[in-house]
Amino acid sequence: MLVFGTGNRKKAVELVVLLAPTDIHLKTLADFPAPLDVAETGTTFADNARLKATEQAKHLGHWVLADDSGLAVDALGGRPGVYSARYAGEKATDADNRRKLLAELADVPPPKRTAHFVCHLALADPTGAVRAEATGRCHGLIRAAEAGSGGFGYDPLFEVLEYHRTFGELGPVTKSVLSHRARAMSAILPELVRLLTESEPTGG
Repeated sequence: MLVFGTGNRKKAVELVVLLAPTDIHLKTLADFPAPLDVAETGTTFADNARLKATEQAKHLGHWVLADDSGLAVDALGGRPGVYSARYAGEKATDADNRRKLLAELADVPPPKRTAHFVCHLALADPTGAVRAEATGRCHGLIRAAEAGSGGFGYDPLFEVLEYHRTFGELGPVTKSVLSHRARAMSAILPELVRLLTESEPTGG
């Protein structure tokens, strides 16, 4: 069994799709009565993913796959970065964050609105040791207005270069192939399957 170390159900849905070809039984923190609320104090996506994987694995006694992901906008020096989910404040909604981003890019011309999504995945065993990691990126542009109602977070603003459409317009099937999370999962999946398969006889 593998626990996806997030309370974000939309992220969990994406991971369920990506793990569908395997026999891995996936649970999320929502399936446990008292998961930890791990403070994301790292300065990089990798730091935060390792922190969440390690702490939750030790607490739950299971293999945990944790991710930290976000948006890096070149014209903003890489912001919002690790603060993507709380860019407009600790209690910010996705819509709040998108509004702040658009306001900060108001005077930036389209060719300069380049950005990329980043996802770092870390897999920890039940002792809390990190056993595998991978990073995925997806490059694009930030639109001047939202397009599409699919996805979550900054998806309605992020235009995928190959398609000239936002993730909000492309839908979950295309996103499951092109996204930063999909690319990170593709990179870590062989090692993840190997480690969990080897741990099965010992009840891991």
